[in-house]
Amino acid sequence: LLLAALASLGGGGSPEAPPADLLLLCSEDFEHGANRWQPTDPTAWKILVTDRGRVYSQFRKSDYRPPHRSPHNLALLRDIYVSDFRLEARLQSTTRDYGHRDMCLFFGYQDPAHFYYVHLGKKTDNHANQIFIVNDAPRTKISKTTTRGTNWDDAWHRVRIVRRVATGQIEVYFDNMKKPVMTAVDKTFTWGQVGIGSFDDTGNWDDIKLYGVPVKPRQGR
Repeated sequence: LLLAALASLGGGGSPEAPPADLLLLCSEDFEHGANRWQPTDPTAWKILVTDRGRVYSQFRKSDYRPPHRSPHNLALLRDIYVSDFRLEARLQSTTRDYGHRDMCLFFGYQDPAHFYYVHLGKKTDNHANQIFIVNDAPRTKISKTTTRGTNWDDAWHRVRIVRRVATGQIEVYFDNMKKPVMTAVDKTFTWGQVGIGSFDDTGNWDDIKLYGVPVKPRQGR
């Protein structure tokens, strides 16, 4: 039963198999631009031509001040709201190497004061390399498990988030898609948008896929 439950959470017997109960809502390689994305500061993002093709580059810090202590650099996927989902991406950190070197993914996003995010930081502490909630207050750590840090270098890496709202389960995978590097359980926000970015660093994004249960935005969380 436990194995069956884990397979269901990941979407099937293979970690690469598309989730059987989730729809493919977005497959983005940025070869035709980034019109589906809504940054907090459009001047901080651009399409960059690389040896792997076009990627979405957050190349400088956004001129954006959130209402509460939380990431400055954020680009949301437009017009798609999900409850259960699996979000996958390729990502490359492009900043200097230091303890809080980071990239972030966002989900359950309802407005600038209500959302979750994953902070993939170089070295773990209470404000880095954790899963956070922003609930009309400065970001608060909700991780149950994490690692000693995200081993950033200048290479491309792979990330996945799996979310099940009925149980509140959140799982984050980095490079190894069989074992999560972070987990949390929280039922505060049961739907929202997804997004990409960083707290206050820079990075490139490519090959984003969102599988999910689409929902309409609604009152209440």
